[in-house]
This record gives sequence, structure tokens and C-alpha cells, in this order.
Amino acid sequence: MQDLAKVLHHGAKNGVTGSCHQIFIDENTSFLVDCGLFQGAETSAEGAAGSDQLSIEFDISTVKALIVTHVHIDHVGRIPYLLAAGFKGPIICSEPSARLLPIVLEDAFKIGVSRDQHLVERYIKLVAQRIIALPYNKWLPMLKAPLPSVKIRLQRAGHILGSAYVELEIQQPQQKAKQRVLFSGDLGAPYAPILSAPKPAYRADLMILESTYGDRNHHSRRDRRQRLQAVIEHALRDQGTVLIPAFSIGRTQELLYELEDIIHRKQCQSGVSSSAELLQESKTPKDKSFWHDIPIILDSPLASRFTQVYAQLDKFWDKEAQRRINRGRNPLAFKNLITIDSHQDHTRMVRHLANTARPAIVIAASGMCSGGRIVNYLQAMLDDPRHDVLFVGYQAQGTLGNQIQKYGPRGGYAEIDQQRIDIRAQITTLGGYSAHADQSSLVRFITGMRKWPQQVRLIHGEAGAKAALKEKIMSAYAGKQHRGEVVIPD
Repeated sequence: MQDLAKVLHHGAKNGVTGSCHQIFIDENTSFLVDCGLFQGAETSAEGAAGSDQLSIEFDISTVKALIVTHVHIDHVGRIPYLLAAGFKGPIICSEPSARLLPIVLEDAFKIGVSRDQHLVERYIKLVAQRIIALPYNKWLPMLKAPLPSVKIRLQRAGHILGSAYVELEIQQPQQKAKQRVLFSGDLGAPYAPILSAPKPAYRADLMILESTYGDRNHHSRRDRRQRLQAVIEHALRDQGTVLIPAFSIGRTQELLYELEDIIHRKQCQSGVSSSAELLQESKTPKDKSFWHDIPIILDSPLASRFTQVYAQLDKFWDKEAQRRINRGRNPLAFKNLITIDSHQDHTRMVRHLANTARPAIVIAASGMCSGGRIVNYLQAMLDDPRHDVLFVGYQAQGTLGNQIQKYGPRGGYAEIDQQRIDIRAQITTLGGYSAHADQSSLVRFITGMRKWPQQVRLIHGEAGAKAALKEKIMSAYAGKQHRGEVVIPD
């Protein structure tokens, strides 16, 4: 085996958040791939837990550039602290991510640093000046002759709009062959709305691979729209509200896309176009006009901004989504959709839905209930059996979402703002909505390559998930007599 590049993991080594990886080209040159926040009970490499770990505790003197795989907060949330630590290099990301990243970082800056508008504007201007938007499938030289030379390429990862996996091609003076290092970022699953599924790279010598769902396979994703419809109709028989915690970017847009499709199909089936006022007279799932009038409440200013930008980036959508646009449909802005922006309107909506028996669907951040407006809904409605909480994404250990998901079905309780709240609402987890590749897809991402990696290093997963995925990959290697290894970093 050739000597592989040195990679240090400053996050997402022992969990699924805080992604941050440093690859060394030589003793004076390195690149950083992602710089994200830790969430829940997960710890950094230095041992600090969750939101306590914000500052950059590792040496960045050799870091020449930051490469961003995608703009989820657990991959980019510590960029403000990276800049504060003195990082002067460029921020390289895909073209869609270049549009989305300033919005994410503006929000992160307001929450973690300052809400002073003058400071916010200066900071975002600084970030914008650093961003290099790299088209997919195009090599960008980072270091040229004399050796070592380095170039990078981004390929579609299918996780959220703009997500990418990263290929680095490295030519060292003492090596004849060019070494290819691949960072998977977060790989998406097939059949995701709006996005094309990721295609395997041609080759890699070293692969840094996520393993979030390395120990399981998703429920069928082909029929998930039908299952979403069935779950919502069942939940709303109690005339309450369905609360869906969802990250502002990615999952929210997928849910809107599929809810619009349910409504469109119902209209085509019935030929009914009701003019009833939203949030007025209640209907039940048995009424033929139920889906025509059900209010779908997007209660997140940040999610609303992302949704607008998603719509503007439709040239990066998959073919099916573009066909819907060409037919005159608007998958991310439709009649039933109500957006809530101001805090006053948010408070009024929480109170209204908690005190009435009118069915509604609420989508609000954060996806793991670790903050954001969803927490206020939960605090007001979690103890009422009329309501339902529908989880459609991974809930990390130590988050409120994980607590509700784990103890709700047992008749347990949750603690919100030091208040004990009995969980009487129905708790449902709908499979097939993960934005992450499952075990089979992760293995296929490797075995679909023409030249398999010498080493696969598993990160971004719980211990059990990494162990199970390691066994599957090694079994595939043994079946083809491939002399590779799978490593779980200490």
C-alpha cells in the first residue's frame, strides 16, 4: 500500500455532529473539510460537550482553505469561530451552497456572536468575499508545481441542495502515482425529492466515509409520500395538530414538495377546488375537500428564506421536479401554505392551535428539537392527546427530539425550560425520510467505484453503526479479494 495522507478528525469522529476534518499535504500545508457545530450530548475531540464547544482548539496555522460539503449547521456552524481564530483562506463550496451559506452563517452569527446589524453585515460581507463557488465535476488547482500539487473536485452528494462529496488529487514529490482522497460529507439516499441521487466516484485511495445509518436500511422510499399521507390522515382524526420538527434547509423543502403533491393528486381525483377559508371551519380526513383546505404552516423565517432560494435554484433540481415546474405547478409555494415570520404571529399561532380543535400541519425547526420555534409548540401541546409529533429525521443522543422519541411511546415525560411535561401527544417516527444514505447505499457507493479504496475510514456515526458498516464493507472486500482495510478512528 502507498503511504496515505494524514487526516485529523476534529469532530464527527465519535458521533454525527460537529464535522471537521483536516487533511495534511505536508507539514506546512493542510486543508479543512467542514467546520460544524456539535449538537446534543456529543463531544468534540477535545472533550467539550455540545454547544459548549465553539472555539477552535486546534492549530490552524497550516490551513490554506476550507472546503464545505454542504450548509447544514453541524457542518458549517463553527465558521464564525474559525474566522475569529484567524483563518484567512478561501471557503470553497458548490454553486448552490454559495447562495445558501451566507444565510446559514448570518443566522449562526446572530445566535452565537452578535445581533448588532452593523456587525452582522460586515461579517456576511467578509464571508461573501471568501467564498469560491465551484461548479460540480470541475477540477480546481489548489497547489501547483513545484510538487506537491493538489486539486479538488466536488460531486453531487444528494443530501440537500448544493451538497457535495469532495475529491482531492495529490501528487507528492516522492510518489509516482497521484493519490486520490475522498471525503463523503453526508451522502443522500435515492428517491429523494428535488435531488439527484449521488453517483460513485471513479476511484479513491483513501475514503473518509460517513456512517450515520451504517447499521440499518431505510424503509421503502418509493412509497413514502403515500405513508406520509396515511400518517397525517390518521393523526388528524383527533382534530389536533401534527407537529413536524424539520431542519430549515433540506427536510423542510422535501416535506413541502411532497405535501403539494398529495394536494395536487387529491384535486385531480376529485375535481374539487374548495374556496373555504384556511384555519376556519374544521374538516376531517373523511371529507373529500380535507386536503384542499388543510393549513400547512411553515413557522420559521429561516426556512422561508431557504425555500425562496431553493425555488430560485431550480436548475439544480432533478428532472422530475423540473417537469412539475414546466407543467405550471409550484412545489414550494402553494395555496395551503401559510408562512409565519414575526415572533408575535408565531406566539399567536401556538396559542391558537393549542386552544382550538382545528386540524393543521406545522413544520418548524429545529429538526432535533434542540432549539427554534418547534420547542414552543412542544411546550404548549406535548401534554395534549389531540396532537401528534411526527419525526422524519435522525434524533441525536442528548437532544430533546431523542428524549421525546424514546420516552413518548412509553408514556414518559420531557423537560423543556426546566419544566416537566408529560408526553400525552401521539409520537410517530416515519421511516424513509432520512436524508442520509443507508447501509446498502453506503456499501454501493464503494463497490460502485472502478477502483476501490485502499482504506475506508468511518466517521459521522454511532459506535454500533460504524461497527456494522465495517463488517459489511470488509465482507464485500473479501468477496472480491480486494486488499483494503476499514478503520474506525480512535
